[in-house]
Amino acid sequence: MGSGQAGRDGGPARWRAGAVAIAAVVMSLSAAACGSSTSSTPGAGGSATASGSATSGNITWWASPITTSTPDPRAVLISAFEKAYPHIHVTLQSAPTDTDTNRASLITTISGGAASPDVYMGDVIWPAQFGHAGLAVPLSKYLPGSYWSTFAPGLVAGATYSGQVWGAPFFEDQGFLYYRKDLLAKEHMPVPTTWQQLETDAVALKNKGLVKYGYVWQGASYEGLTCNFMEYLGSAGGSVLNSSLTKATIDSPAGTQALTFMRSLITSGASPGAVTTFQEAQAMSAFATGQAAFLRNWNYGWIYSQTASSPSSVVGKVGVAPLPAFAGQPSPGTSNIGGWNLYINPHSKNIAADLTFIKWMTGPAAQTTLATEFAEIPTVQSVRASQTVVAKDPVLAAVPKTRLIPRPAQSPAYAKVSQAIYTNVNSVLSGSASPGAALSSAASQINAAETSTGL
Repeated sequence: MGSGQAGRDGGPARWRAGAVAIAAVVMSLSAAACGSSTSSTPGAGGSATASGSATSGNITWWASPITTSTPDPRAVLISAFEKAYPHIHVTLQSAPTDTDTNRASLITTISGGAASPDVYMGDVIWPAQFGHAGLAVPLSKYLPGSYWSTFAPGLVAGATYSGQVWGAPFFEDQGFLYYRKDLLAKEHMPVPTTWQQLETDAVALKNKGLVKYGYVWQGASYEGLTCNFMEYLGSAGGSVLNSSLTKATIDSPAGTQALTFMRSLITSGASPGAVTTFQEAQAMSAFATGQAAFLRNWNYGWIYSQTASSPSSVVGKVGVAPLPAFAGQPSPGTSNIGGWNLYINPHSKNIAADLTFIKWMTGPAAQTTLATEFAEIPTVQSVRASQTVVAKDPVLAAVPKTRLIPRPAQSPAYAKVSQAIYTNVNSVLSGSASPGAALSSAASQINAAETSTGL
């Protein structure tokens, strides 16, 4: 689940307007670190020799709170790691919970040459920005392809820039379909597996007066809308950038299908016109208070909907499923990736120990602990599919069935790319632009952003 605290990717308040400004700072730090292309087989190297000792030394781990629960998951994991590696001592440095404040602090510290923290927990959309500016170690120079192949498909691609993997997937958030299983049972409706069926069912349930809204999601002009759009675009088989990150591919038949459908959700009455102002909190509230039949939200939505003190009036009435697909396209649809990676400070004095720490934290023991004790989605494929994990809750049971799609964060200009997406998509949702005009505008803005990085 996402904990829901401010700034955590996967929580209702994780997006901040300062992202564009901070990304600009990142890109200005070290243009010389920019690469020109991506590799189709990231992480295939792993032959570089790391400095320091792999079994001894001191590490400072910079990490924001993972949950608000007790005990602290970070402390639990550190204790277990130190039992496995008694000669490596880990000091936890608690990072700000606001993602942009966290990022700004790291930029200042690392760009100033500080060797601490050694390892830091960072957003899944940071790899290109931090790699481009020389603020992270290219982990795939040290860790072989066999290591990267353990992760769920899509996670490593999202952490790749300039042919190298910069972040090790630690735990993730992703989009899910939440539905009122009591209403579907009452109307003898199966859980929709296509977007078209979801729209039809949402309209039917609303028109029968069973709910105020059919389907609610995040349609406001902010980062969350980029995540939603990526899910429709991925389900339609589209992409935002070409493989070399040099040109926008968003203005395509797939882009048109995705955006036309998103607008139709509003015009058909499946979603309210107000969805164009909804972020996570508004969509979650509408669903949890019984006003909506269907909800797209992150994994924390399950816990929230089942907590009467939320307040929630749908306790015991909610089901969870992978997001639908477009009819005729691979099923299920694609779920956008949120969550956190582990990165290494390039000024660290003991990269060998840092790598030992990262490998353990992304290994089966730590990943199982995160899932079973703290309900976080593990990144390792074998753990995601284990019976111990899938039995934990309906979200974790749905995880192995989902398909993941990253945002186009492999570009160091990601903040501008995302802004081009969500502002233009919102203009279509609001009825002020046609899908064709909006996609053309988005493509032009994305191409300008890519050109500005010198790629």
